[in-house]
Amino acid sequence: MAQPLKATFTTRREAELAVEHLVQAHDIDRRAIRITPQGPENTAGGARSGSDQAAADPSTEARDDAVLEGPIVVAVSLESDDQVEDIRKVFQDAGAVPA
Repeated sequence: MAQPLKATFTTRREAELAVEHLVQAHDIDRRAIRITPQGPENTAGGARSGSDQAAADPSTEARDDAVLEGPIVVAVSLESDDQVEDIRKVFQDAGAVPA
């Protein structure tokens, strides 16, 4: 059995894009994927993205309550090493922080 592959992402959006790509394009079982904060605190990443940013509509107030306590780690448990390179490419394409 292969070791889990891990990647670190600055935003929750990037982490979720990686997970969806793994599940939909590479048939990785969603139960084999873990998304966790890098540190001890709950986090939505280290940078604002998606709904954490100011809305494009000026009638909507900008939000400043995003839990930005650090990066997000995505780990994939594999049963074999056959998909290692594909998974690394998905992580890279989604914006993983270089190790």
